[in-house]
Formats: sequence, C-alpha cells, structure tokens
Amino acid sequence: MNIHTIILAAGEGSRMKSSKAKSLQRIGGKTMLEMICQTAGSISQKITLVVGYDKKSIIKASKALNLDINSCEQPEPIGTGDAVKHGISKVIDASKVLVLYGDVPLIKKETLSNLINGCDNSLSILTTVLENPFGYGRVKKDESGNPIAIVEEKDASDKDREIKEIFTGILCSTTTYLKEALSEITSNNSAGEFYLTDIVSIMNKKGITINTCNASNDEVRGANSKDELAQLEAIYRSMKVQDILEMGVTVSDPLRLDIRGQVSSGQDCSIDVNVILEGNIVLGNNVSIGPNCVIKDSSIGSNTKIDAFSHIDGSKVGDDCSIGPYARLREGSQIESSAKVGNFVETKNSVLGEGSKANHFTYLGDTEVGKNSNIGAGTITCNYDGKDKHKTTIGDESFIGSNAALVAPVTIGTNATVAAGSVITKDVPDNALGIERSKQSNKENWSKKKD
Repeated sequence: MNIHTIILAAGEGSRMKSSKAKSLQRIGGKTMLEMICQTAGSISQKITLVVGYDKKSIIKASKALNLDINSCEQPEPIGTGDAVKHGISKVIDASKVLVLYGDVPLIKKETLSNLINGCDNSLSILTTVLENPFGYGRVKKDESGNPIAIVEEKDASDKDREIKEIFTGILCSTTTYLKEALSEITSNNSAGEFYLTDIVSIMNKKGITINTCNASNDEVRGANSKDELAQLEAIYRSMKVQDILEMGVTVSDPLRLDIRGQVSSGQDCSIDVNVILEGNIVLGNNVSIGPNCVIKDSSIGSNTKIDAFSHIDGSKVGDDCSIGPYARLREGSQIESSAKVGNFVETKNSVLGEGSKANHFTYLGDTEVGKNSNIGAGTITCNYDGKDKHKTTIGDESFIGSNAALVAPVTIGTNATVAAGSVITKDVPDNALGIERSKQSNKENWSKKKD
C-alpha cells in the first residue's frame, strides 16, 4: 500500500514565546517534528511538510532525519484545509493520504495503522472522547453511526453540545477523494478560513462512507504553550515508563524516571529515582541502576550494578561489573565482564579488561587495559599532546601505583608494575618495575628556620 503523509507544520505558536517554530519545541529530548516524522516514516513511503513560519529551520531539521521528506509553503495561515491543499500538490500516485500535525507528536503507530486500515476506498477520521469537549468540533453521526458532519462549537445546537466525541483533525483518505473534497472547501465562514473539517460533510453528501477510529486523549494532545508542552512531556514520560514496567523492570518511582529513547531490558532489572535513559539503551538481566544516573546510547550487561550519580554515554558495559558511584564513562568506553570503575573515574575511548579495576580518581583516555590489572588512585593517561591523541596499552595482571602519569604513546607490559608517583614516558617490559622519581632529600632542622 502506497501511503503519503502530509504533516502540517506551518504554525508560529506565538503562545510558546519562542523564536523557534512550534513544531521545533522539544519533548523527551526530541523536537515534536522529529517525533511525528519518525512515526509517519514507519508507516508511509513519503512525507510532505507544509511549512510557513521559520520554514528554513524546519526544512533543515527535516533533512537530518534520513527520511523521504519534501516540503511546500503555505504563504498565508488561512486554515488547515488550505494547508492540506498545498501539501496534496506534492502527492503523486499515492493510494492513500494521511494528514498529521507537527504539534501532535505522541500519536502511536498502531493507532495510525488502524486509521489507515479503516480507510477502504473512503475517508477515515481519528476521533477521541472528552468528558468536557467544549471548544472542539463534535462528530455528528447518522442513525447507522456513520459521521455526517463536524459541528464546530459556535455552530452547535444544545443537542450537538451533548456529543462528547470530537474530531482530532487527523485523517486518512484515498488521494482521489481527498483532492476532490479539498477543491470544494470554501472560506465562507466568520473566520474567512478554509477548514479541513468541512470535508466530512462534503464527502457525506457525495455518498462516500466515512469511518471513525478512536484514540486515547493523551495520544492526540497538541501543544500551543510551554505549559501544554510540559503536560505533553509528562504524558510522554508516563507512556515510556509504562512500556518498561510491562517488560518487568522494577521502577522505584515512575514519576522520577525520564526515558528519552528506546529501552530494551532483560529480567529482574531495577531503576532507582531521578534516572535519565536517553537514546538506545539495552539492559541485560538483573541490572541495578542507582539514583541520579544518566545513561545514553549504551548497553549494560547482566548482573551489573550502576551506583549513584554515574554518567554513561556511548559505552558498553559487560556482565558482573561495578560502576560508580560518580563514575563517568564517555563515548567509546568498553568495560569488560567483572571489571570495576569506581568513584570519580572517567574513561573515554578505552577498554578496561575482564576483572580489571580502576577504583578511584582516575582518567583513562585512549587506553587499553588487559585482564585483572589494577589502576591506582590518581592515575591518569596523558593521551593528548596539544595536537593529536595517542594510545596507552596496559597488559594483563599489571599494577599501576597511585598518582602515576602515563604519557602516551606508551606500553606497560604483562605482570608489570609502575611505582606510585611515577611519570612514565617509556615502555615498561613484561614483569618489570617502572619507576621515575626524583631522589628524596630531607633538610634537617628545617622547622627551626621558620621561627
């Protein structure tokens, strides 16, 4: 089935009080535009953005999404019907057209699939039921339960106002029917605008079957202000937490967990409070994440414990590891099974081998550490010479004393030892002791000179 999605993203969103277009406001670490485009891209072949305010920024943002997206401009903001008219000019040979909105980002793929499947040579509209539908267009139906018109609040009778089912503005129709209906929309109303809602009554008069697909209130909420944006953030957070609860993850407080991406999890994992999971996260079995941790685009092996205030970004942590508290694993870090990264240890583009330990106050940059080695407190690998990065290699079963500085490029062999306080600029062979210190000199009766 060939689906072409039109996303209306021309709104300024003046109530946002921002220089950015409304659809470029962020939820869950992504713009609303990115979220809705990714959903649309999962069910349609092509996407057309209808742009207006801040169009250059929207087009630039869309090009970074790796989707088949084009755009067209709505010169004047004279209604959603007019916007779709401009968008459909880009639709060629699509069997169905899906209409979405750049400021309604939480709609689910499954809901849209149901909407598309309900459009069988007809029109399918997405509706929701509100306890208080004041201000929204009511879905008026015939005796058979088929929609015949959308009645706006100002035009509704007392009986119409009793209707709680409202039209969300999201719809799917065959290309032919939609183009024909759009051509008949007029601006003969108090606002002088072209309303997309008018196509329901236009198609009904032509005898075209109109189907409804229902969505939850949360899925179809939009954001026109920072307050509403914050409400969407809370809804999104709740949706994502519910997903991992259904995976079997124990969450200490769902209100204090932020998931800004995709998480997959094994069994018996637990997450404490104030944790942020961003990007693509993979958790093995029995992973424990302590409070106030931030984990981004990383995988954590089974039976590994992440202690409080640790930051892990672009890293791979093996099974049975201990990380933190206050550890920072930066991009390219690989912590092998049974290794330990302790408090105030930072790694970047480095491998810490199986069973190895860096327990305190250490920096490992561009470093490869073998198995069962110990990195003493205060050790740093000096990987940057002011122009280029260089590698440090430490073999298996080696011991690096406290406050050592390893000036790369340098290799410390297997079962080697570096004495505490040494500045190592040359390779240390296997089984050797590397030591570099100035000779200690004691000055007798030094304290008397202070008198």
